[in-house]
Amino acid sequence: MLILYLFFIAYILAVNFYAFLLVKGLKDDYADDAPNKASDGRLFLTAFLGGAITIYVCMFVFRYRLKSLFLMLLMPVLGVLNVWLWVVAFRSGATFFVA
Repeated sequence: MLILYLFFIAYILAVNFYAFLLVKGLKDDYADDAPNKASDGRLFLTAFLGGAITIYVCMFVFRYRLKSLFLMLLMPVLGVLNVWLWVVAFRSGATFFVA
């Protein structure tokens, strides 16, 4: 059971590290006139997989797409969903991972 917890913690850390690098890299490529719409898909997928809080914080740190109402509303909602799922996973003993 300990191995599952360690795997789950490593997964959370890896997704959040990737989210940080993704926003930092997109900020460097971002121009006010032409936002890269293809990168929004990667942002949403990373947020859905567990990196929403990191993306939301990095948006303020790097001042990335702060005028996008959709991102400013979606990231906190996905962040609450991520935290709720993490709590459920840890409280259940991660038994839903095992068949």
